[in-house]
Amino acid sequence: MPSITTIHESLPYIDPEPTPSERAAAEALIAAERDLVPDDPNHALLPAPTGPTRFLTPLLTAEFSRLSSAAPEDPSKSKLNALDLSRYEALDPPSAETLASLPPREASSVLQQSLARAYASQAYVASRRAHLALLDSYGKNAWLVGNYHLEGELKALEAELAETKRAIDVLTLQRKDAQDQAGPEIKGLEQTWKGAIGRVLETEAAAERLRREILEVRRRRAADE
Repeated sequence: MPSITTIHESLPYIDPEPTPSERAAAEALIAAERDLVPDDPNHALLPAPTGPTRFLTPLLTAEFSRLSSAAPEDPSKSKLNALDLSRYEALDPPSAETLASLPPREASSVLQQSLARAYASQAYVASRRAHLALLDSYGKNAWLVGNYHLEGELKALEAELAETKRAIDVLTLQRKDAQDQAGPEIKGLEQTWKGAIGRVLETEAAAERLRREILEVRRRRAADE
């Protein structure tokens, strides 16, 4: 059972403070009831944690198995080779000796592959340069604008929290005032109830005495006869 640190005064204000023995008895009852329900390590105001098996897809499970089975002495097997990063590396054109040693068709194919990789590398580098230029020109302002909006949201949340706390305090004072006003009437009704219970008990005690007297008289008559 999580510990909630937020405490609101909800008990009646007109009730007397419990004695140490009464408090100990109440705490014993609470402890006995808590033992019936296992403690939850998660806070009640937080969402339930995501289990380790809820996000593991078959592909992720297979990848984790591959990584765990990779040999430490061969780090290349522990890497994810889904993307071929070599196409973005600096490329060297095929040497003239290599091209001369190949048939014309194969040499043309090698040149086409090298040219395609060069195009891909050039496109990637150009895109990165454009992104870095945009970041250098507008990144600072975008970051400041984002911080400004976050600060506005934070102030709005703080104002809402303060208003909620103020409403709680006002409601607590209203409850206390209402209970203080109703206190004398409640105490009067309690005394009347106690007096009525006392009279009922007195009536029952008198009826029991009368029943015993009647039984005693009957026993005496039976003995005289």
